[in-house]
Order: sequence, then C-alpha cells, then structure tokens
Amino acid sequence: MFIPGTFAPPSSSRATRVLLLGAGELGKEVAIELQRLGCEVIACDRYAGAPAMQVAHRSHVFSMLDGGALRRTIAEENPDLIVPEIEAIATDVLVELEAAGRRVVPTARAARLTMNREGIRRLVAEELNVATSPYRFVGSEREARAAGEALGFPCVLKPLMSSSGHGQSIVKTAAGMAEAWSYAQKGARARTGRCIVEGFVRFDYEITVLTVSAVNGIQCCPPVGHVQVDGDYRESWQPCAMSPAAWAQAQAIAKKVVGNLGGSGVFGVECFVCGDEVIFSEVSPRPHDTGLVTIGSQMLSEFALHARAILGLPVPPIRLLRPAHSVALLGNGDGEPVISGVAEALAVPESQVRLFGKPECRGHRRLGVAVATGETPAEARERARAVAAAIRISVS
Repeated sequence: MFIPGTFAPPSSSRATRVLLLGAGELGKEVAIELQRLGCEVIACDRYAGAPAMQVAHRSHVFSMLDGGALRRTIAEENPDLIVPEIEAIATDVLVELEAAGRRVVPTARAARLTMNREGIRRLVAEELNVATSPYRFVGSEREARAAGEALGFPCVLKPLMSSSGHGQSIVKTAAGMAEAWSYAQKGARARTGRCIVEGFVRFDYEITVLTVSAVNGIQCCPPVGHVQVDGDYRESWQPCAMSPAAWAQAQAIAKKVVGNLGGSGVFGVECFVCGDEVIFSEVSPRPHDTGLVTIGSQMLSEFALHARAILGLPVPPIRLLRPAHSVALLGNGDGEPVISGVAEALAVPESQVRLFGKPECRGHRRLGVAVATGETPAEARERARAVAAAIRISVS
C-alpha cells in the first residue's frame, strides 16, 4: 500500500512502483527524479529504446491508445501511481481504472480533458469563464473554411489531439484551408477527424506558467518565456520580463485552471500576453517542454517538483537561482542520429547539455537541449545559443 513519505528498495515487495505512460525526454527526467527518491520506475511507450526506458527499472512497448494492452500492463505491474507523460492515451481506460481504485496522476479527468482540445477549451472558456482566443470546433474541411471566414484570416487550425505542433497550421486565406486540413489529419494523434479553428491572437509574447499542485498548496514558478515554430518549442527562458499586473493575472488563471483539474503534480499552463492582458492558450497536466530551462534556473527543476508533488511530499517555496535560457537541439533527416561537438559546447561557461538518446530521427525531431545560465537573461541567452551552435547532429 502506497504511504506518502515511506519508501522501500526498488523491486522489493513494498517498493513504491510508478508506471510512466510515455517515455520521452520529459519522462526520462521525471524517472530520474523518482529514482532519487527510491521509487521503482516502469516506462511504457510505443517504441523500444525510448529515453525514459534507458533509465527505468523495466519497460513495456505498446500503443497507449490500445486499451486492452494498457489494462494488461497495469494489471501485470500493479503500480502505486499511474503517470501519463503523453497526450495519446486511452483515457477512458484511465477513468475506469481510477474509479476502481487506481491512482492516476494528476487525475484521470485531467488526462482526459487535456488530451482533447475540445474538452479543455470548453472547460476553461465556457465553465471557468477564462479569456481565450475565439474558436470553433469543426468536423470537415468545409466547416473549417466557414469557421475561418467567421473568425477572420489569418486563423490557426489544430487537430483536437496532437502535440509539439503536429498538424498545426496558420491559415492565411480561405484557399489555404484545404492543404491545412489535410496536414491536420496527418498530424493528429487520434483519427477523430475533428479540429479546432482559432482566431489569430496578435500577442506580444507567450509564456508558460509552470504550476505545481502539492499537498501543501498550489504555487507558480517564475514565468517562462518561449518561442515556438510551427507550434513546437525552440527556445525558452526564465524569468520572462512582464508587468506585475500581467503576472498576477497569469498566476490567477493558472491556479484557477489547475485547481479545477485537481490532483497533484506540475501543470504547464500556456498563455498569450498582450500588454497587461493575459489569454489562456493550453494546459498540459505534466512537466512542459519549455520547462527544460528549469534544469539550470531553479533550485528544484520542474521534474523534481513533479516527483515530489505526485508522491504526496511537500514542495518548498520555489526559488529561482539564476536567469537561464534553453535552446532545443534538432535533428533533420531519417536514420540514426550522431551528435558531436559536445566538448566545445560544454566549454561555454555555466552550460549544460541534455542528449535524449532517441534511437532514430524521422524528419525534424528534438534530440537534445542546450541550457545555460548567466548574470542576466541576455547573458544566459548568448551562452545557450553558443552551446547549441557548437553541437553538430548528423543523421544517417
């Protein structure tokens, strides 16, 4: 029986057993933090050799959307905690298992709502009355084109279920909707055929409010600024300069959304900022890719915070150590990636490199991250970009 604050050796009969559903680079960092607290970690993903599998005690390979395989694995492993680390999961099974007494992080409801853009947008905009971009849900190219005409061009088309920008397009004219619709269907995690069309928000900048819900309350990390290209993270920095009024509003939105979703752990709440106005964009009920910057910036990274919170442990007041900046390291091509230049990269002052160990590259894929700190945000940015520039990735 899981007792917060009590740990037995991994693989023993009383070990705290954590099952990760999704074993990517974020899950790898979570697995390491859980193991530092004595947990036994089992990593699951759709392909062998995924990053978290490389450090877990055991692993399983199956599609998270396969409800039968999901049930069988959970029955076999009998975990104390089930921790979704990706969006594409058979969340109906998680809801069923939670009702039967399983512990799902943060909750099965949170996983179900946030996996589907329609569920989380209706909750935030229509129930919680939080400001969002204008939107329409559509089920065909014709409906998408009509929604774009109603909301105005340019607009943004996204599959209801996707991540890291897959299937996402900025549609500049009605004529461009056909190509965008086809791309959305190819990039969707689940073939529902439905999408969201969002009115284009002319924001000043984007932030992620990393919000941790723990046994001793909800608190927000200092704001993380970020740049996305085609919906996928490229750079992030902490702290992000913003007005006190905007930051107060962002924290209020994040705490309202996280409080409603419930459960424990780190949530990545994404927002647009326009002057002193903050507009909700999306939320992930898990550590966020833009939060990789916290490896260098905070006393406890988002992954350490997540591990503490989901294990029922108290989280101290979040402390920023130094300004930090991160740059994603991307591979391009099809085949096995080889990364060089690490020695030159680590010669940059206050630098870190995380190489994720992904066994193959298909097209553009995030294979690592460069992180650096500095006396000022500008110095941290200059150093992180120098680290990234030193890294060379070949795919063959």
